Amino acid sequence: MQIEQIYTGCLAQGAYYITSNGEAAIIDPLREIQPYLDRLERDNVKLKYIFETHFHADFVSGHVDLSKKTGAPIVYGPSANPEFEAIIATDGQEFTIGKIKIKALHTPGHTMESTTYLLIDENGKEHAIFSGDTLFIGDVGRPDLAQKAASMTQEQLAGILFHSLRNKIMTLADDVIVYPAHGAGSACGKNMSKETVGTIGNQKATNYALRANMTEEEFINEVTEGLLPPPAYFGMNVAMNKQGYESFDTVLNNGMKAIKANDFEAVAEDSGALILDTRKNGVFAKGFIPQSINIGIEGDFAPWVGALIADVKQPIILVTEIGQEEESVTRLSRVGFDKLIGHLEGGFETWKKAAKEIDTINRITAEEFSKEVKIGESKIIDIRKESEYCAEHVEEAFSKPLATINEWLKDIDPKEPFFLHCAGGYRSMIAASILQARGFRNFSEVEGGFNAIAKTTVPKTDFVCQSKVLK
Repeated sequence: MQIEQIYTGCLAQGAYYITSNGEAAIIDPLREIQPYLDRLERDNVKLKYIFETHFHADFVSGHVDLSKKTGAPIVYGPSANPEFEAIIATDGQEFTIGKIKIKALHTPGHTMESTTYLLIDENGKEHAIFSGDTLFIGDVGRPDLAQKAASMTQEQLAGILFHSLRNKIMTLADDVIVYPAHGAGSACGKNMSKETVGTIGNQKATNYALRANMTEEEFINEVTEGLLPPPAYFGMNVAMNKQGYESFDTVLNNGMKAIKANDFEAVAEDSGALILDTRKNGVFAKGFIPQSINIGIEGDFAPWVGALIADVKQPIILVTEIGQEEESVTRLSRVGFDKLIGHLEGGFETWKKAAKEIDTINRITAEEFSKEVKIGESKIIDIRKESEYCAEHVEEAFSKPLATINEWLKDIDPKEPFFLHCAGGYRSMIAASILQARGFRNFSEVEGGFNAIAKTTVPKTDFVCQSKVLK
């Protein structure tokens, strides 16, 4: 028996590859399936089942394509009703893979079809659970994402989750390994650990939601407290996972279409496409196609695309570093952005050589900021998360998180100068590109963000540990 966690950092997502005696199972696969097919061939094993823990909201699973390519059936837990052929397991149903078994444990609460898969080894021992979004390391799944589908309040779903955890998960032996679907950085929980593997015993001892003698009322209050609104694309990803989707091969072929610089503007205008520039923020600042939005591929790319562009049906045309076209397409497809028109052939250099119009961002260093800013007079916008802002910030700065830019943007005075920063420059360049695309040019974006500002003499509030802020 072999278990491998395939973790994708940009999504904070864990897929699982399990083999035993010439057969394999894959749990919660990513959208692009070729790596799985290559692995199956290399290991000379047959894929017997594709297990889905629930209808994912934060990414598009590869289950449909993988089933079509391999013939392996897709397995969901009780009450799932996908619009494609699948095995709907009953609670307690067992599936054999080689010499091991995987038992479906219906654990509703995060969603009503949420199912934990218990792996029983060749000796009959309960070895591990694949808990999906029911149980994370240090947290549990948020109970507000399935409200519309389940016609329940988040409090009612939290109550159901309370009983799922106590009746199905906490009754397992302490040495049973916990393999969750996500780690820190995912929007599917609020207090996840950076660790991506644990044990039942460890979680009983350290996870606030599995606290001994915790009442249902306490659980509901603590799990629902402080939940931020889910990103707008979540519901669209659920629909794609439930209904099926365009083949990844088709999406990739479309995104890999090269568009010449002289044709680029016409293609963008005719298609109504958003121009998405995935280059590094420092490179983007020095020159870009007017109206482009910068979300760098070398960061939390897919989640920010999903949060800020929101509509997965929005046509997109790409500007990337040469050689990063396929990676950009792949990572967009993971969160359901399939309406790709193509990419600028030869990258931004071809645009410059064609003598096309170029825009820039007014980026200043932290030292320049320290000389120009006047605390109490200058307007400073800090776009980090609220918890980061509360931990420490420039005195008199306003907290305007990037995730809510479409809400606070309307309050910005286009004539009043202001400074803009995040933690390191990645998020503030996203914001700067959005602001400039909407016609705002009355700001200076600070290179290096608060991390660089903190090294200057600019007055700051006293530091407060973020773990305390989150409580």
